[in-house]
Amino acid sequence: MDDISSASTTVAVDPRLVSWAKLIYALHAVAIAMGVFGQAFIATMFVFSLPSIVALVMSYVKREEVRGTWLASHFRWQIRTFWIAFVAVIGIWVVFGPLSLILIGIPFLFGGLIITGIWATYRVVRGWMALAEGKPVPSGNA
Repeated sequence: MDDISSASTTVAVDPRLVSWAKLIYALHAVAIAMGVFGQAFIATMFVFSLPSIVALVMSYVKREEVRGTWLASHFRWQIRTFWIAFVAVIGIWVVFGPLSLILIGIPFLFGGLIITGIWATYRVVRGWMALAEGKPVPSGNA
């Protein structure tokens, strides 16, 4: 189960902040779509595209305003999703990029980026669905 206290779920949330969170999810979804329909991997677009970077900044800007509410879990979820994907993408490139020069790393490089992209997509969809239901995202998961 999640460790969000019942007190944090009963605090009223400004509807503008809910819209803000929806916009952040939408920006992340645009970055994912750029990866799906563009010439890059979903994971690299999620981490390095302007929509995702803007979404990250927006999450940090409003994070304090949602503290103590159920909406705080969404901002934490969005921030963690970005940074975990960032570390994964950098790690994949550092480890398997050089190995790709001798061909052995290519399947691992591509596979790692594809898995990271699927994971980021899952996180955006799961978070957005919970937001649409007016529920917090479980904080037991990174």
